[in-house]
This record gives sequence, structure tokens and C-alpha cells, in this order.
Amino acid sequence: MTRSTGHRTGPATIDNRTSLPEQRSAARSTPQPSHHPAWGVAAGALCVSASAVLLGLSGADPGTASFYRCLLALPPLALLAVPEQRREGLPPRRQYGLAVLAGAMFAGDMLLWTQAIPEVGAGLSTVLVNVQVVLVPLLAWTIDREPLPRAFLLWVPVILVGVVLTGGVVEGGAFGGDPLWGTVHAVLAAVCYSVFLFLLRRGGHGGHVRQSYVLVIASAAVVSLLAGLLGYGMDFTPGWRILGWLLVVAVTSQVVGWLLVASFSPRLASHVGAVLLLLTPVGAVALGAVVLGERPTGLQLAGCLLILLSAYFAATRKPRTRRRTG
Repeated sequence: MTRSTGHRTGPATIDNRTSLPEQRSAARSTPQPSHHPAWGVAAGALCVSASAVLLGLSGADPGTASFYRCLLALPPLALLAVPEQRREGLPPRRQYGLAVLAGAMFAGDMLLWTQAIPEVGAGLSTVLVNVQVVLVPLLAWTIDREPLPRAFLLWVPVILVGVVLTGGVVEGGAFGGDPLWGTVHAVLAAVCYSVFLFLLRRGGHGGHVRQSYVLVIASAAVVSLLAGLLGYGMDFTPGWRILGWLLVVAVTSQVVGWLLVASFSPRLASHVGAVLLLLTPVGAVALGAVVLGERPTGLQLAGCLLILLSAYFAATRKPRTRRRTG
């Protein structure tokens, strides 16, 4: 979350006489009411949505794809982090640990989800991974004691119905070659994805967002490399065609998409960011129709509409403030 300054007014204003840890704690407890962070996360989610189609076009193994999409993103991310380092200095030691763990979870999500697709089908794997819309707010409530609005809890069933319809599960498009292990891998991917999102947002509360994000991607690259060598597939000479597609994935997803999410999600309540990230499967459906000629069914379009409505209300709904009497 952006640090408070003396000229800010309203509930987010923090007394300049308080210590820096107290300021950060108070800043975490009061998400910014501005709509701009919501549109930043939404734009990031749509950029990330291109990765599924682009990875399919590359034809790379899970380990190779995960490793190179992170490795190729590191040089531009490091350049983007230089001005921040000069302005804010190095991150505190605590953020290093969070970033490394977030990167390991990100790699786990990429590897497990990619493996689950042929085992259980793209539809069900997408549905299971996106239960993050429930898991991330629960993590924030359990660990940070961040309150969950009643309106969000009432809206969750509608959101989950939208995810199920978008994944095509209702119409039988969710079966693969090994449904049991595919479900296990997709559930583990959902856990990794949720922890990654929680840590990515939490790490941004203390500033140094770009530097921390570079560590996240570097950690993900190392874990992907090790996993690729241990059985997920690793090709150190994949060829220029595959590298070209993975470079596009690195730019759209790692450099632009996830950096936007890392920059803006700390300024939003956890449930708002989680709902906005559901735009990822919606964007994947749209891009698949344009690039691959895939024709979404009526139920998939209905699911996309439910998710879009959920994202709109999450992005535009202002928190209620209680008036004090007496």
C-alpha cells in the first residue's frame, strides 16, 4: 500500500508523529477507496489471461515453459526496479523471505496447473484453480484479521457459478486422461496460487514493490528449473519458435500483467482483488475464440457475464461508512 503523507485527508490519514511500523499497520487496515487500483488489477488480469493461449501455441513442456517465462522476464524487470531502488533503497530483510516464498508458490501453481490440464481437462482445472476467490480473502481474514463484508459472502455463490460455467464443466468438457490425479494436481495448484496471491499483496504493503517482485520471479525461475530437471521436463535448447512464444508470455504476463497486480492489489481489499483476478479465465475464453477459433457455448458466455458483473460491482462499490450518533 502506498505510504501516507501529511496532506492526505479522510480515514486513511495517519499522524506523522507515529512510528513507521505503526503507519504501515494503519495503512494496511484501511484500503484505498480510489477506483484506480481496481482498474490496474483488472488490466493485469487481462494481460495474464493471454498466457494460457500463448503457452498452448508454444507447445513447451511445463518445466521449460515455467522456467523460460520467468528467466526472460528478469532483465526488463531488473531495469524497471532500478529507479525504485535509487528512490526507496533496498527492501527490508523480511520482504526477501516473503518474496522467495511467493516465487516458490508461483512456480508450483504454474507447474501443477499445466500438468492438470491434460489429466482432468482445461475446464475443471480452471474452476479448481480459481477457488482463490474464496481462499485469498480467508487467508487475509485468518492471518491479517481483515474483515470480510457480508455483501461479498452473499455474492460468493454467484461468483463460483460463473467460474463453473466459464470452465465448461456443466457441458462435459472437464474430463481428461487421469481425472483423479488431475483433480489432486489442480487442487494443489489452487493452494499454491492462493498463497502466492496473498503473499504478493502482503509484500507490497511495505513498499519496494518492483524490487520484491524481481525476487519473486527469480525464485520462481529457480524452482521451475529444479522441478523441470526432476521430472516436469526441461529443454535447454527449445528452438527459436518456442522461445519466441515464451518471450511473448514473459512480456504480457510476467513483465506487465503480474507487475500490475503486484503494484495495485496492496491498495485493495483482498476480496476485491480476488474477484478482479477472475477476469483471467474470461480473457482466456475471449482470446481463445479470436486466436484459436474456439467457439464458447452459451453457458460459458453466461458464466463470463456473471464474472464480469461481479468484477464490476467489486471495482465500483464503495465501502459503507457508519455515521456516529450522539
